[in-house]
Amino acid sequence: MLSIEKYQEEFITYLEAYATFKEPKGLYEPIDYILGLGGKRLRPVLTLMTSDIFNGDYKKALNAALSIEVFHNFSLVHDDIMDDAPLRRGEKTVHEKWDINTGILSGDAMLIMAYQLFENYEAETFQSLAKLFSKTALEVCEGQQYDVDFETRSDVTIPEYLKMIEYKTAVLVGAAMKMGAIVAHALEDDQNNIYEFGRNLGIAFQLQDDYLDAFGDPKTFGKQVGGDIIENKKTYLYLKALEFSNEADKVELSQLFASDPEDVNTKIEIAKQFFMSSGSAEATKEAIEDYTLKAFTVLQALNISADKKQLLKTFGNNLMNRTV
Repeated sequence: MLSIEKYQEEFITYLEAYATFKEPKGLYEPIDYILGLGGKRLRPVLTLMTSDIFNGDYKKALNAALSIEVFHNFSLVHDDIMDDAPLRRGEKTVHEKWDINTGILSGDAMLIMAYQLFENYEAETFQSLAKLFSKTALEVCEGQQYDVDFETRSDVTIPEYLKMIEYKTAVLVGAAMKMGAIVAHALEDDQNNIYEFGRNLGIAFQLQDDYLDAFGDPKTFGKQVGGDIIENKKTYLYLKALEFSNEADKVELSQLFASDPEDVNTKIEIAKQFFMSSGSAEATKEAIEDYTLKAFTVLQALNISADKKQLLKTFGNNLMNRTV
């Protein structure tokens, strides 16, 4: 087993070799650009680590890891177009740096390239990876549509929100881990259990992101604190605050999340006060812990050593205690 940092290094080296400049430049330059912007590289690292955990050669999982990363970045390119987002990881988004048509076409090419990477595996492994990938890619699209739908709805429920983040974020984490297990030829039960570990950890990860968006440290969070509040996003924090509030506070909170004031800092502070006084902030932290513990419970059924189970627990705990 390698350290997380070493897996990252190995993956980035492989990614840089893959990102070759090809013609037409108008199609491939934006792809190299978005893949080179960095990010946590969480998903590909999980693919490599999982392959090692099931006694596979992590180097054989590099193409699957790269497929996950290319697909993830494809989804970001198209999400940024839908959100009209100007920045991604502190740099111009693809459609801002080039144009919307370029973003659409380069994104389409990335989806095809993600599939193409499975061609490096033998037939049985290729089939398993492609089947999982197709299911996951469609769920990510469904999650994105739920997210879009929620923008114009005032009756979003907590189960609906949890389903949205499961599809939009968590299934890709689960798939990243299962792909590592597939490449390592792990038992089918182990493949399914590691997927469940990743899926639950992915939900906890997104809930933590919701929490940090409101209560994170601006110096370490990496993006504007309170962004979800400014954009009136109906996050877990908001939905729980509504659930716990009396009728008068519900009306005030609903009106706050329908407003677009010039003084966004005051709006953020008022929302945070609602989240804290209602008990929503504490409930969100409890939900993060609950989903992390659900992930850890799945580990008991895995056919791996106690040391490797502890490694996965440590990784999960580090993820939940992050500040970025």
